[in-house]
Amino acid sequence: MTDLFAVTAPRTIRSPSDETRLMAEVFRHPDGLLYFDLWWHQSTPEKAFHLLKGEITGDGPWKINDHVINVLGCEGTDPELSEEWSAWSSYIVSHVSDYPVPGLVNAIARKMGAVGL
Repeated sequence: MTDLFAVTAPRTIRSPSDETRLMAEVFRHPDGLLYFDLWWHQSTPEKAFHLLKGEITGDGPWKINDHVINVLGCEGTDPELSEEWSAWSSYIVSHVSDYPVPGLVNAIARKMGAVGL
């Protein structure tokens, strides 16, 4: 069984309304799953942080309620999401001082109830 929280590849989440988005950060939460959108550090908490309540099932794809989490497909499979991830990754590499260090990211997640960090 593949652990969703051990996967280092980019992950996507599809909502019941069929909207698919990328997840920049993913954390265990006692109520389910906490994730941060791309560009979360430049947004407001209401838009950037998401708590999905429920049991996580599967081993890739994973499900939580009516949401489906996948690893981002190979180039060409999800071209728009791949481009979005590429832009995000490039930004992080070229603006290291603008993105919170891992310890601070984890502290923010813990403040929001994330566990296992």
